[in-house]
Amino acid sequence: MAQLGARFHGMEEVVGSIPTRSTKIPHFLSLSASFGDNPERLARDATLSRMKRTLIKASLIPVFVSLLVLFLSSSLPAHAANWTVHASPSRLVNGGPVLFQIKPPQPLESLSGTWLGHNVVFTYDTKTKWWFALAGISLETAPGSYSLELKGETPSARNPDKEVSFSRKFAVGLGKYPKIAVKLSVEGKFTEPSPEQQKQIAQGQEIKKDYLSRVTPEREWSGKFERPADGAISDVFGSVRIFNGKTSSPHLGLDFRVPSGTPVNAMNDGIVLLARPLYFEGNFVVLDHGQGLLTLYLHLSEFKVKEGEAVRRGQEIGLSGGTGRATGPHLHVAVRWQGTYLDPDRLLSLQLP
Repeated sequence: MAQLGARFHGMEEVVGSIPTRSTKIPHFLSLSASFGDNPERLARDATLSRMKRTLIKASLIPVFVSLLVLFLSSSLPAHAANWTVHASPSRLVNGGPVLFQIKPPQPLESLSGTWLGHNVVFTYDTKTKWWFALAGISLETAPGSYSLELKGETPSARNPDKEVSFSRKFAVGLGKYPKIAVKLSVEGKFTEPSPEQQKQIAQGQEIKKDYLSRVTPEREWSGKFERPADGAISDVFGSVRIFNGKTSSPHLGLDFRVPSGTPVNAMNDGIVLLARPLYFEGNFVVLDHGQGLLTLYLHLSEFKVKEGEAVRRGQEIGLSGGTGRATGPHLHVAVRWQGTYLDPDRLLSLQLP
């Protein structure tokens, strides 16, 4: 026994002389020494256990995120849902038309809106699955940000709330229109009318007030608007004009330099709203393209259509002339949307469904 004790004492001296990084023994190694377990196996099991806990936590993260998204989307109001709203052209200006295209986050039975104080009715395109509507911006609209307010009805079987809404703001800039005064000479009866002629003017104003303010619910137009005549443009929208030295209102149409008797065609499908002579307009044709969109054709020498008649795009509706307040033979075309005059040239360049 004394020899055995001496051997252990010698081993302690040898072990104590070996340099080590740490003399601290891990807890699980102490336990393994106490209970006779394999330290390497215990270390491996502890590492695997930590890895399992980490993997479980990581796998729960996407589940938690999905549940959170589901909760937030279900608790959001309808107007905060994922709507897609486009406006063409990309830069909106005063005096210009605008095509709104809408893709709501869910199927709708109907879609309507308000824009600059006007009601807008949308049409559903079954091919593209988008809703669209043609609207406009008055020449007097100041640059700024304006809201398009949308309201749709969902099928009752899908959504008991029935109604959804959304609002989107659009920037409106200042259009570039010529400020050069155009000096023109016309007959004196158009600048200084007699009492009898003033009665004719008043009658014409009443007719225009009645007919040009009408808004029919159904859309008649389809696709791009076409030029009404084959000729050069002699005067543009927004120019300032002076008749016999007296400044008149801005030119609210587009003039085509064409000789008398040139065929004048419908710019798009529509119904003939007016086809009669008026004091300033001369022989006057107005086509109703639906939902408050009108095209006006002035100074004609001859009518080729009658009021109430349905016409197609490109159909001849009259012959150009110089009737009414005109300096000579030409065609004056105007575009009117719910009482607002729009630049015809901008409408002609707009791609429409």
